[in-house]
Amino acid sequence: MAENTQINTTGNNEEKKSEGGAAKFVFDWMGTLFFAVAVVLLIMTFFLRQVTVKGRSMNDTLINNDRLIVSNFMYKPQDGDIIVVTHGEKLNEPIIKRVIATEGQQLRINYETNEVFVDGEVIDEPYAKGRTIVLPNPTEIPDVIPKGYVFAMGDNREDSLDSRSTKVGLIPVENIIGKAFFRMYPFDSLGFV
Repeated sequence: MAENTQINTTGNNEEKKSEGGAAKFVFDWMGTLFFAVAVVLLIMTFFLRQVTVKGRSMNDTLINNDRLIVSNFMYKPQDGDIIVVTHGEKLNEPIIKRVIATEGQQLRINYETNEVFVDGEVIDEPYAKGRTIVLPNPTEIPDVIPKGYVFAMGDNREDSLDSRSTKVGLIPVENIIGKAFFRMYPFDSLGFV
């Protein structure tokens, strides 16, 4: 007499489905993570950069080791912008300064009264710290800032190597990495700059 044996395969199928579901979940999760990392890298490469402030030239607006987000997406320099500049062979590393005058503007600095004139008007500089002094190897400021250039200074006027010196001079717009627009560190100073 033949025995009637029933085999329960439901448990094995559920285990296989469970293992397949877990593997699918992990692959889906990894794919999402990979996509997110690729998007962040794309944005950070072409639209945003993170920079760390070094030195005292922008005190008290920015201080040493502040971390900033910089953007160059469709950027055109404007007076008052805080910019990060690479300066080729003249300087070893990028610098951060404030745009004082852009192409086509007239600029004059009265070192005796600490006044900066753009297009004949004294500009309001509540961010400026210290006296606007003549730096060693002073730049000869042209009557009008030439096309494709900006004149920039640090907010800490007595301790800033900037466009007032021939070591920096007028800054070609093509050397501007971007505009600093957000401070992400320290956390107690988090916000737009």
